Amino acid sequence: MSAGGAFGGNRGLRPVPPEKGVFPLDHNHECDLAKKDYIDCLKSSTYQSERCRNFSKKYLECRMERNLMARQDMSELGFRKEYDIKDLEEKNEKIENEHTPSTGVTSKALST
Repeated sequence: MSAGGAFGGNRGLRPVPPEKGVFPLDHNHECDLAKKDYIDCLKSSTYQSERCRNFSKKYLECRMERNLMARQDMSELGFRKEYDIKDLEEKNEKIENEHTPSTGVTSKALST
């Protein structure tokens, strides 16, 4: 047996509770549609969650409206203002357009 305890774990550390605490499960399936939409979006976008942010936001809002989780400002959950998101998307698109993956050289360098 290893010195760290069963399964290699350290017996001296106490478990840390979740940051948000526990919250009720959706036993009445009140937010199933929002959850399904989010999961479908993830599957169709090869699990790139950034493309499904609106579905994720709707699911969390549904849970808050039905007291399945504590109300919290969406910005605290990682959802920025809409104009901030558009700015980030434009910057990412600009970076992607400047870089050509096959050569690793920027398109500006190719044009000179």
